[in-house]
Amino acid sequence: MKIDFYKYHGTGNDFILIDNRENKIDDYNPAIISKVCNRHTGIGADGLMLLELHDEYDFRMVYFNSDGKQSSMCGNGGRCIVAFANHLQIIKNECTFEAIDGIHHAKVDGNTIHLQMIDVKKILTQNADFEIYTGSPHYVRFEENTPDLNVNEEGKKIRNSEVYKIEGINVNFVKQLSNNEIFVRTFERGVENETLSCGTGVTACALANAIKNGLKGSINQKVNTPGGTLNVNFEFDNYQAKNVWLLGPAVFVFKGEIDFE
Repeated sequence: MKIDFYKYHGTGNDFILIDNRENKIDDYNPAIISKVCNRHTGIGADGLMLLELHDEYDFRMVYFNSDGKQSSMCGNGGRCIVAFANHLQIIKNECTFEAIDGIHHAKVDGNTIHLQMIDVKKILTQNADFEIYTGSPHYVRFEENTPDLNVNEEGKKIRNSEVYKIEGINVNFVKQLSNNEIFVRTFERGVENETLSCGTGVTACALANAIKNGLKGSINQKVNTPGGTLNVNFEFDNYQAKNVWLLGPAVFVFKGEIDFE
């Protein structure tokens, strides 16, 4: 079965997007999804997304990691699927869609996509580290040598530790540049490797940095990643965040056709 696909990336976090409004793909086959995401024998991507019809909202986002398994929310993926929906003329400047973690609002501002993330009502501390759920589970550790760190090696240790090895967790390493600017590298579960950027991850790191610096009120955090720069805006008080927005580019790379069998 020949299917059109589109390749997008959000600060280097890259995805295969498929318009599935006609339900051409009705079997979420992990082996096939993993095959097309493979960087040597397939298209190559950190994940694959299906844009599907929704009875109440503009569309439904169905996200799979590159291991072929349906996963929790992907922030950069959410921004890319909004850009994709805009390209398909399903939406114009604003939209509301459903993802696995709930309802999201988004705005298109040129090449920048503003994506509203879920409110964060609980943040756990692990000594000097943090565990934060921002639509996906994240472990955040501040490391001064983050730019030179072996993220795959150190990330795997935490992701496969006794506490997290069954469900897995995304692991983020952060270098603080200022109260409102950080540099982040992320080891992603499901990809089982470092990715150039992670939307839910940078969101978690921005919240952790606010705690670390005793910030509260309306906060704008600049987050640098190996793949580019994002911004996280939120209202923060007493370890809780609301009105959380992830801002950054979503870039079309190319279009193609694949035999999805």
